Amino acid sequence: MSDLELRELRVLDGPNRFFTRPAVKLEFAGTEPGTAAEAAARASLAVRRLQVALGLPEPRIVTRHSVDGLRTAIAFPWRRRTISQSVGAAAARLALGRSTDRRELSGLRAVALGPLPNLPKPRIPIVAVTGTNGKSTTTRLIAHVCTTAGRMVGMTNSDGIYIRGELVEAGDWTGYGGAGRILAEPGLDLAVLETARGGILLRGIGYAANDVGVVTNVSADHLGLQGIDTLDELAEVKGTVVRITRRTGWAVLNADDPRVWAMRSATRANLYAFSMEGRTAPAEEALDSGGRAALLEDGWIVLRAAGRRPRHMVEAATLPVTFAGLSRYNIANALAAAAACDALGLTTRQINRGLRTFALDASTNPGRLNLYEKGGIFALIDFAHNEAGMVGLMDVARSVAGRHRVRLGFGTAGDRTDEILHRLGIIAASADDLVIAEKRHYLRGRELAEMNELLRAGAREGGYSGEIDAHGTELEALQALLGRAERGDVCAVMAHVQRAELFAWLEGAGYRPVGPDRLQALIGS
Repeated sequence: MSDLELRELRVLDGPNRFFTRPAVKLEFAGTEPGTAAEAAARASLAVRRLQVALGLPEPRIVTRHSVDGLRTAIAFPWRRRTISQSVGAAAARLALGRSTDRRELSGLRAVALGPLPNLPKPRIPIVAVTGTNGKSTTTRLIAHVCTTAGRMVGMTNSDGIYIRGELVEAGDWTGYGGAGRILAEPGLDLAVLETARGGILLRGIGYAANDVGVVTNVSADHLGLQGIDTLDELAEVKGTVVRITRRTGWAVLNADDPRVWAMRSATRANLYAFSMEGRTAPAEEALDSGGRAALLEDGWIVLRAAGRRPRHMVEAATLPVTFAGLSRYNIANALAAAAACDALGLTTRQINRGLRTFALDASTNPGRLNLYEKGGIFALIDFAHNEAGMVGLMDVARSVAGRHRVRLGFGTAGDRTDEILHRLGIIAASADDLVIAEKRHYLRGRELAEMNELLRAGAREGGYSGEIDAHGTELEALQALLGRAERGDVCAVMAHVQRAELFAWLEGAGYRPVGPDRLQALIGS
C-alpha cells in the first residue's frame, strides 16, 4: 500500500458538493488506477463500523472517482463535528493498513462529541448567485435593482462585503465567511451572495437554504484543482446552490447551457428559465411545469409565466450593462437578474428602473468592460480570466474597433491547466497586436517562463505571427499598447491584479469613461 496516500481530510461546515448538510470528506490518491478506489471502499466500511460501534447513526456515504482513476473521494454527513472528524481520520488509517479497529475504537471513545452544526438561521431572504462567468455582474445587478426598489441589501462578491451599497470589508468574500457576515448584520431585508466554487469545496455554503438560486453558466475554469477535473464535476459543485433552494423558492437556470439546465432535476424549487434564444424547448418546459421564463425576444427582455400575459420589460441594447447590445453575456446576466428580481416579487417598473440605471463603470461594476477614451484611442479593462470571458472581451473589442486594430494584453492566474492556457493563446491570436500582461503574484506554483511559453504557443497555433513581448504588470502592458496605438484602436487588458492602478493611471493620463450615448454613437458610426 506504499503507493497510496490520504490526499485530503476536510470538514465541510455547510451544504457542499456531496450533501445538503455539513459533511466530512476523505480523498485518497494512488499511483495506479483503481488503488485509490479500493482504499476508499475500505474507508467507507470503516466509517460505518466505527460509527455503529460508537453508538452513532450509520451514515450515508457517497463516492466520487477522478477521471484518471488515480483519486477517489468519499464523504459522509456529520452531526457532531469533533467525533466525525476523528472517525474520518481513523477510517483513513484503517484503509491504509496503518492501524486496527481495536486501537482506533479505544482512542475514539475518549474523544468529545464536539459542536453541532452552526449554520446561521436567516431572518431575511437570500439570493445566491453562482456560475463560471457573470457571477459578480449578476450579483451586483440584482443588488442594484433591489436597492433602487427600496430594499436594504447586504451583498458579497469577489471584491468585498457591501452593506446598503457601502464597501465595509474588501477582499474575496464569496465563501462561507461572507455569508455569515451578511446574515449577522442587523437592519437588512435582503442578502445577495455571490457563491464561488472554491468556497463550496473548501468549507461548504454558509447557510442551510436560500430563497432564490441563480446559476449563470458552467464553462472551463479552475479545472484540475481541488478534485474537480471535468465540466460535469464543476456543474455538480455549482449545482449545490439550487439543491438547497427552498421548495417555495425559485431556481433561476440558464436554459441555453445543458449542464445548468440539467440541475432542474436536483432542485425542489420552482423553475425560472432564462434564455438568449427565445421560446426554446427548455423555456417551454419551465412554463408547462408552472414556472417562469425570462427570454430575449426580438431584442427585448420578456418575462413569461403560465397563465399570465407576457411582460415586455426593456430593449436589451438600451441597457448600459449590455454595452449597447454588444456584450451578449451581459444580456444573459440581465435576463438572470430580471428573473431573480421577479422571483423576489419586484414590479416591472422597479426591475426596469434598476436595469436602466446600472452602469458599466469603475465604481458600479469595476473591471467588467470598463471603456475609456482619449483622442479617439480606447482602453478597455475587463476581468476576462477564462476562455468564455476572453471570447466575450474580444467580441466587444472588435465591435468597438470596427476597421481599426484591437491590441490585447492577455494573461491569467497560474492555477489553470496547460490546455486552458494554450487555448487562451489561441483565442488571443485574433488580436492585431498582442502582449502578455504577467500576474506574478498569481503564479500559484507555476514558473513564469513556462506559463508565458504556453500562452505564446497557443497564440502561434492560432495564427499570430508577430513577437509577443511579456510585461511585468498589467499597467505596463496597457501603457505599451497605448504607446503604439492609433486613432480608433482599442487597447484591451485582462485585468486581475491592478484594476485600481489602471483606473488611476488612465484618469491621470487624461482618459475619460465612455458613457452609453458615446458608445451608441460609436456603434452606429
